[in-house]
Amino acid sequence: MPNNYDGGYYHLFNRGNNKEKIFLEISDYNYFLKQFYKYLAPHIDVFAYCLMPNHFHFFIRINDSSRFDIGIKNFLISYSKTINKKYGRVGSLFQGTYKLSEIKTNTYFTRIITYIHQNPLVAGLSKSMEEYRFSSYKAYLLNEKTSLKKEEVLEWFGGINSFIEAHKLIIKGD
Repeated sequence: MPNNYDGGYYHLFNRGNNKEKIFLEISDYNYFLKQFYKYLAPHIDVFAYCLMPNHFHFFIRINDSSRFDIGIKNFLISYSKTINKKYGRVGSLFQGTYKLSEIKTNTYFTRIITYIHQNPLVAGLSKSMEEYRFSSYKAYLLNEKTSLKKEEVLEWFGGINSFIEAHKLIIKGD
């Protein structure tokens, strides 16, 4: 990873060790998001996310790389310790360290967002993106306050109608 990635756009992801589940109950998903925002919100902007039973995806902009590095490590340690204690497990919850893939082009900004939101459909976990509970997709359709950079994303797509249409084209995983 670069030493300084301030202002850069990244696909942040990781999966469970041995492809095992990292979320075993609904409360785990909620706790994960709560801790994610607690440790990282001051240092990043979030454009999209999706939590799957054995992995997670976020599309973010890093605003303070040194604080992000500390925050992401503390967040993942905190979540892992809680899950290990809650379920009486030991060892690593995640498969190695988190991954950051830099997103450099405007075209890929929209592609990574649709890819993230379509994960539940591609995996057969949901019949529609709107019904999947642990994704940012539905937040874009509602007129409710959100911590997502909603206006910026909708501008990339050219508005809400283009956002919805772009999501209808299923993108297979990389």
